[in-house]
Amino acid sequence: MKRIFHILAALCIALPALGQSRAEDSFTAAETPAADPLSPLSGKTLTDASVITQKQHFLPTRRRIDREINKIKFAYKGEVIMGLTASYGTLSSDDTDVLLILDNINADGSVTTIKPFVGYFYRDNRCLGARFGYNFMSGTLDQGGLFDLGENNNVSLNIPYLDFKSSNYSFGIFHRSYAGLDPKGRFGLFAELELSVSTGTSRFSYESEGKVKQTYSDNTQLKLAFNPGAAVYIFPNVCATLSFGLGGIQYTTVNQHDELGNKIGTREASKMKFKLNILAINIGMTFHMWDKKKK
Repeated sequence: MKRIFHILAALCIALPALGQSRAEDSFTAAETPAADPLSPLSGKTLTDASVITQKQHFLPTRRRIDREINKIKFAYKGEVIMGLTASYGTLSSDDTDVLLILDNINADGSVTTIKPFVGYFYRDNRCLGARFGYNFMSGTLDQGGLFDLGENNNVSLNIPYLDFKSSNYSFGIFHRSYAGLDPKGRFGLFAELELSVSTGTSRFSYESEGKVKQTYSDNTQLKLAFNPGAAVYIFPNVCATLSFGLGGIQYTTVNQHDELGNKIGTREASKMKFKLNILAINIGMTFHMWDKKKK
């Protein structure tokens, strides 16, 4: 009798635990999907699957940053280019609306820039090159005696004779990135980043106490500039370009000397400016040379 009692007590304890275990097994089986032999996650644990899902959440970096800008080829790897950009601008008191309101003012100036360059395309639409440059600037304000601001303004000043001339030589390295605009690769845009250093001299003449005096200066400038532009093939291997300066970062030092060569002053200046410079609009020609025909 005691044996039967012990057997019944053991069954009462074991049956609830067995039922709970079977319920947990059925719940796990219902939550876990069946393995698909064709699935890429087949044979992997739940932890491995979650890691793979997290890795595939974003596209690879190469695919994310590829905007297919180089899909249209404007220039090919291995090409060598040689070219020339030039600009010329003038300013005269006879051609401006501001100086016309001033009587007895005779002012004029000009800026001339010539820059030959050479470059090599290390890959499609990507070019590294070197540029040489020459810049000449001049301006004169002739002595006109008294001038006034009009009949309604009782203001008059005496402007002395002023003359300024400057010449600079420069050398720089640049990187150009082209983007074609049409399927045949005839029209394109480019973005150019240039690091250059320039040095030169200037002369400033002015009238003081009835005599014309002169001061000279030596200047050096280091500049990082951004020059975008457009290009079009006018012949199979000749390209016309139009570029304009949008400013950049520059550092300038100027040392002034008198007529006897004695140092009379020093000036240093640095600035960061990004805006369209109408004096930095350049029209140029580029000659593309390559060993094989474009495809």
